[in-house]
Amino acid sequence: MSSLTLSIAANFLLLLLVIPSSVSLTDDEQPRTYIVHAFKSDKPLHFASHTDWYHSTLQSLPPSPHPKSIIYTYSRVINGFAARLTPSQANHLRTVSGILSVIPEKIRQLHTTRTPEFLGMSANSAGLWSSSNYGDDVIIGVLDSGIWPERRSFSDAGLGPVPARWKGICETGPDFPKKSCNRKIICARASYKGAEAGIGHMINETGKDSISPRDMNGHGTHTASTEAGSAVKNAKMFKLAAGEAKGMAPRARIAVYKVCWSLGCTDSDILSGFEKALEDGVDVISFSVGPSEGNVPYDLDTTAVGAFAAMQEGVLVSASGGNSGPRPSTVSNVAPWLLTVAASTLDREFPADIILNDGTLINGASLYSGKPLPKQDVELVYAGDVGNAYCLQGKFNSTAKVTGKIVLCEAGNTQATAQGYAVKIAGGVGMIAVNVKYWGKGLILEQFLTPAIQVSFDDGVTIFKYIRLQKKPRATMKFCGTVTGGSTSAPKVAAFSSRGPNSLTAQILKPDITAPGVGILAAWTGAASPTNLDLDPRRVDFNIISGTSMPCPHISGLATLLRSGLP
Repeated sequence: MSSLTLSIAANFLLLLLVIPSSVSLTDDEQPRTYIVHAFKSDKPLHFASHTDWYHSTLQSLPPSPHPKSIIYTYSRVINGFAARLTPSQANHLRTVSGILSVIPEKIRQLHTTRTPEFLGMSANSAGLWSSSNYGDDVIIGVLDSGIWPERRSFSDAGLGPVPARWKGICETGPDFPKKSCNRKIICARASYKGAEAGIGHMINETGKDSISPRDMNGHGTHTASTEAGSAVKNAKMFKLAAGEAKGMAPRARIAVYKVCWSLGCTDSDILSGFEKALEDGVDVISFSVGPSEGNVPYDLDTTAVGAFAAMQEGVLVSASGGNSGPRPSTVSNVAPWLLTVAASTLDREFPADIILNDGTLINGASLYSGKPLPKQDVELVYAGDVGNAYCLQGKFNSTAKVTGKIVLCEAGNTQATAQGYAVKIAGGVGMIAVNVKYWGKGLILEQFLTPAIQVSFDDGVTIFKYIRLQKKPRATMKFCGTVTGGSTSAPKVAAFSSRGPNSLTAQILKPDITAPGVGILAAWTGAASPTNLDLDPRRVDFNIISGTSMPCPHISGLATLLRSGLP
């Protein structure tokens, strides 16, 4: 009898082990952030405020092992809030009276001197600069990764007092003292609660973020100085693109709203940035951020919703169109009330040549500005012949076959600068990076750590065939520095710039406009290298980068001039 009892007890315990607890969460029930839209007029009268209503509604939802919490409340861009909920709680909330929609949050990504002259703007011309007094006292709100305020581009020399109508503040902290703001940077704020909710711990614990308006990435500093940077003489990146750097509206004021962090830019933080910018009284908003995936309906798109609220208040929002070109129907930020910007080329180039030993000349591009190769006519090897076609670090099967050679590397998922570094530590003296086929003749400008040149896919095939046909293939690399005015085709749409047609509303043409977005020199953070790679120890005051993030601030700055000259 006792053995039977023990057997039953053992089986019962086994069942307890294999049957999941009713309070445990499946993967489908893990909490995430949702954006909740509510009807403003549906607030019950017994609640003193909409915030009280939102909290009460949240507490009425079914229980969960994870606490329900409101991250933000909104009253300007939408009426509603952002909260951490499980999917079943979100579904329940959709049935509650007064709730318009419950949208799961998405994480968006940043879309990553010569320009005024190229655009025909000068101090002596009767154009926008003179008629607008360089955008004097117009306020640009920059929703991005923050700002590095110590850069000369943000000097307030010659500017008058902050406009009396301005309501914004400067959020200070240990790494962002009060002096970080001035008459140029008149506001600096950070929205980080959405990012913290997403990663599950404090932003500062990542080691790559600062819970302040300080820019640890470089992107926000670059865009802010592009649209409204003060004039800086002898600006350059290493030896390249030397000249006077000046924003499109050099007398405009900058209001910084940091909404992007190392994990990306969360919808809830973005809406918070829009909310603060409109409350503070900006005139123009610049937004060089886009979705990680395809477009969603306008009412489910945080950027579209925030920009619609801005449009209702007479504030223009300029947004980048994305870097997924040249494939069709890839343009993002396509809402009709957004000014969607594509990227085009400048007449400033950074050419570099490869001369094969049989006399063939290959034209490429490079931002390498260090010491040239110690000699010409260097032995050339294809990376695939040493077991590492994509030039990944530590993957060469024979460094002896790499040492002292130029290595031809195929395009993969690794940044070309990292490929060059892998070649360098394997003993190679130079690298040729082959771009992807669908870019055609378009090239990526990178700040290589080692002598390296990027070439088109077709030119890469030419070099590959040369290697196969020659017993001892050899090549010479020539870096030509900065060449201005040599391109007769500029401006032309950049290969990477996302194309139309509009995937949501084909009748509405997108992008709306193009502006310079290839090889743009502007201010940079002191916290990151020019390549944003951890292996790169270099620091620069100015950086040269490309992407639709670059034309967007050009258009924001030009819109500022129009706002000032034609109020």
